[in-house]
Amino acid sequence: MFSKILIANRGEIACRVIRTAKQLGIRTVAVYSDADAGALHVEMADEAWHIGPAPARESYLRGDAILDVAKRSGAEAIHPGYGFLSENAGFAEACEQAGVVFIGPPASAIRAMGGKSEAKALMEKAGVPLVPGYHGEDQDPDLLRAEAGRIGYPVLIKASAGGGGKGMRVVSGPEEFDDQLNGAKREAINAFGDDRVLIERYVTRPRHVEIQVFADTHGGCVYLFERDCSIQRRHQKVVEEAPAPNLDPDTRRRMGEAAVAAARAIGYVGAGTVEFLLDEDGSFFFMEMNTRLQVEHPVTEYITGQDLVEWQLRVASGQPLPRTQDRLHIHGHAIEVRLYAEDPQKGFLPQTGRLDHLVFPPLDFGIRTDTGVRAGDTISIHYDPMIAKLIVKGEDRAAAVRKLRGALAATQVVGLAANTDFLLAIASHPAFLAADLDTKFIERYQDDLLPEPAPADDEVLALASLAVLLDRSAKARAVAAASADPYSPWAGSDGWRLNDDAHDTLTFRDGGMDRPVHLIYRRGSYRFDLPGGTVEASGRLAPDGTLSADLGGRRLEGTVVRRGADIAVFRERGSHRLTLIEPLAGADAADAPGSRLIAPMPGKIIAVLTEPGAVVTKGQPLVVMEAMKMEHTIKAPSDGTVEKVRYAVGDQVEDGAELIGFAETSTP
Repeated sequence: MFSKILIANRGEIACRVIRTAKQLGIRTVAVYSDADAGALHVEMADEAWHIGPAPARESYLRGDAILDVAKRSGAEAIHPGYGFLSENAGFAEACEQAGVVFIGPPASAIRAMGGKSEAKALMEKAGVPLVPGYHGEDQDPDLLRAEAGRIGYPVLIKASAGGGGKGMRVVSGPEEFDDQLNGAKREAINAFGDDRVLIERYVTRPRHVEIQVFADTHGGCVYLFERDCSIQRRHQKVVEEAPAPNLDPDTRRRMGEAAVAAARAIGYVGAGTVEFLLDEDGSFFFMEMNTRLQVEHPVTEYITGQDLVEWQLRVASGQPLPRTQDRLHIHGHAIEVRLYAEDPQKGFLPQTGRLDHLVFPPLDFGIRTDTGVRAGDTISIHYDPMIAKLIVKGEDRAAAVRKLRGALAATQVVGLAANTDFLLAIASHPAFLAADLDTKFIERYQDDLLPEPAPADDEVLALASLAVLLDRSAKARAVAAASADPYSPWAGSDGWRLNDDAHDTLTFRDGGMDRPVHLIYRRGSYRFDLPGGTVEASGRLAPDGTLSADLGGRRLEGTVVRRGADIAVFRERGSHRLTLIEPLAGADAADAPGSRLIAPMPGKIIAVLTEPGAVVTKGQPLVVMEAMKMEHTIKAPSDGTVEKVRYAVGDQVEDGAELIGFAETSTP
């Protein structure tokens, strides 16, 4: 076994590898960019080395810099995690040449599965079922269009060198083929430096089921069962669970054996995942093989009781697999959700900024949180916006779902938008509870999962009001205690008036509405006039925002986190954001610009689709920008005229920068 390893990655996966290494007595070396100098993985490692500026191409993708650190630090092996250099055959070869063990498959296996077309040819020879399609080298648009017609619409265009949902387009008919092909190629060349694509039949209601495989250098190869990853947005996984619901034992065995055959066909070593499309009739088709550890590996660990990172380290050090196929069994059910800094109400737009407040569910049996950030850390434009993975296990699926809902309800993120409530909506949806899953789940139930934001109910308004008043009271008592006259009524915050009840009004901005709460101060409590009626309220507010409230004789618990005028109210069934209007503090800010064509976040301009003087129609694409690994198309908000194009292809723009000078067509 190794005595010291280097983790060529950051964030959650770097922390995950460090935890297992520490358990095995292995010293760890972290690497970090300028943006990650104070990151959690840097703090956890035994030593940490700086490797460059914030952009990944200048730091985490610098194989030469990482190998230099490995040499200088005395690391015997490099764990690449996932992403970055994990599936870079050239880096795997460079490690071998430098005498450093690459904790992953041989370069030949990475290359074999690196190109989707070549991989499918290999799988066909190995007898692994394939989706009908075109995987050839000829990329002539006319040929590709003809092949799409031969296969039959709808078809899926996929970047041959891609992954992670980039360079993928669903084409419903020949009239849109050219536009979708150009979009896929543009995204592929930007993401992978290779614009080759393949064309496949689009399975209309597939499930995405993948098999975890593991192979050693002694001829051993096993499958550790399957994961259902069907719930996705933009071809990126949102929810993963193991085992796959409603998968019969025979299909599980056949898929597992096909995955092992795929691994053996390329001389695989280490952890890998073979991804399949599972059709409604039980047939399954090879999609691709990920030659690395997967983001969703914890659910496999939960149901098998095995530490897959430990398996990686043992296999890479030359040991045989810890278990043979007959000693691997499924125990219980596990579900993982990905907590992202993104705004589901705005097309899942990634968010950047500071995590002012971050609370995960308490560690308990069957609850696990994998993260690389803490409260106070920043989600950077330069990297993936994942905050954490929440993983739960139950004795069966129903128990796991119940535990998942509780874990999500206990998760609190303040400072930037997160998808917590969206995940809770999925976990509570009848179709999810019934395990009626396919890759169109989010699209099909979008109206249920992303309803129009509802106004704050009485309970939210009462909790927010109570927290504000209790906080004011606590601060007033502290000031009074430090004053020369702590008993002066002028030092109180109870609204004391001579010969009269003390009246007050708190006004909250809720979306675009002002929501006043009229109140009367009582001895030790308050009376709130709420939209649904009057209620007597009292409670205790802890410094961390935990609020124990009594509302009209009903006890309830919640958390209210305040940052300036912004207030977040967390309850068991979700969260709600309000803004306290403080007239004396000038909290009533100016309205945001309406139809200005601005950058939704920092990023790079990758395409300008218009020019000054152009007359455009509502919804017409004008600018394409890339930020946080995704493309964002800025469209005309209405019919109008482009007055000025302020940026060119390749320009970096800041959040809120005006991209297009635009004049709306006036209506008579």
